[in-house]
Amino acid sequence: MSQLLILAAEGETQNPLIPPLPELVVGLLAFVIVFGFLAKKLLPNINKVLEERREAIEGGIEKAEAAQTEAQSVLEQYKAQLAEARHEAARLRQEAQEQGAALIAEMRAEGQRQREEIVAAGHTQIEADRKAAASALRQDVGKLATDLAGKLVGESLDDHARQSRVIDRFLDELEEKAEAAR
Repeated sequence: MSQLLILAAEGETQNPLIPPLPELVVGLLAFVIVFGFLAKKLLPNINKVLEERREAIEGGIEKAEAAQTEAQSVLEQYKAQLAEARHEAARLRQEAQEQGAALIAEMRAEGQRQREEIVAAGHTQIEADRKAAASALRQDVGKLATDLAGKLVGESLDDHARQSRVIDRFLDELEEKAEAAR
């Protein structure tokens, strides 16, 4: 302030935006010292941090791309495995249907065979029963016929051979008439 008063008293008008030359030299010298110190000490650290950050970002990008590529390949593998599993399931389902159809056909054939065996056994049994019934009926009819004939004739027809011939002849004639009527 004293300088301002001195300058104002001298009558010279100095531009307030331009500093005096000694201050300008001292300021410039201080700036160069501080800038040199910062450039020597601080700038390498800043460059080192920036380089590390750049490498970390690039490495992160590369890692992300590698992870994405790996994820894509894993996805492809899973899709392939899923398609294979679906194909296998379809094949197993088809196989099961074919086995089921074969089993059903086999069971039907076995049932048909058993039914035919039962029917054949039934026919055999019916035929045997019919023959037994016909034989028993023949004997009963023969006995009744001889008894009746003996009562009508008035003599006993005890001769067994004669009875059998008469009965057989009579029943054969009845069978012939029955077959002719069919």
